[in-house]
Formats: sequence, C-alpha cells, structure tokens
Amino acid sequence: MDRKAIMDVKVEFNGPVQRLSGENAQVIMIPFGGTVSGEIFSGIVEPCGVDTQVVNAAGVRHMSARYMLTGRDRDGSEARIYVENNGWFQGDDLPKPFVTVPAFYTDSAALAKYLHSSRFTGEGSMEDDGLHIRFYEIGR
Repeated sequence: MDRKAIMDVKVEFNGPVQRLSGENAQVIMIPFGGTVSGEIFSGIVEPCGVDTQVVNAAGVRHMSARYMLTGRDRDGSEARIYVENNGWFQGDDLPKPFVTVPAFYTDSAALAKYLHSSRFTGEGSMEDDGLHIRFYEIGR
C-alpha cells in the first residue's frame, strides 16, 4: 500500500483509568495528552483526550480515541485539529502495530480541504519513549 507519513502523536497518559465491568461488556476509559509533530502540523495534544475501549461479550474490542490538537499548521498559522481515531480488535492482544481509521476536523484554512477529503490510516506502537500513533495518507 502506498502511503505518506503526515503526523506522529506521542501519547502521555495523564489520569486515572476508569473501568466498568457489566453483564455484556467491559469499558475502559484512558485519559491522555501529549505532543504532535509532522510535515503538516506540530503542537500538543490537549490534556482532555480519552481513549475509550469497549470489549463486548464476543470479545471484540472497539477502541475510540478522541482528542484535540493545538499548534501550528504547515503554513505556520495557529490551528486546531480534532481527531477521532477508531480501531477494532479481537481478544486482548493488540496487533503490533495496531491499525486504526482516523477522521480529522480542523479550523486551518491550509489543511481543511486536505484533511476533510483525503484518506488516512493510523498505526499505534509502543516504543522506548512510550506510545506513538502515526498517521499516514494512503493512495488516492
């Protein structure tokens, strides 16, 4: 698959993990912030991000991370990007790297058309300095 790296999010976990175990599902909510760097944007992950993971009775895990990036776009203008990043996995063992499907929304005039119309994928991997989520543009 042809792909181009656009951003690297370094996740910094920043609060107590919340858990719920019910009859049909388990829910885990993991708060985080962090930093972001890349060709199109650099800045921070606001500390209000949360990765919500729901494991249903069949053992399917749906991960949905939602967070706001604040920083500067490729033109040097102040900008924000909202990220919703989803992944689905079977069982407790995440693939390495794990693959996600992101959606982006931005107030950046320089990035809006690109982020709102291109196709992207994400990959998450645990590295020596922590969890990284890398976003890639995939073939047009």
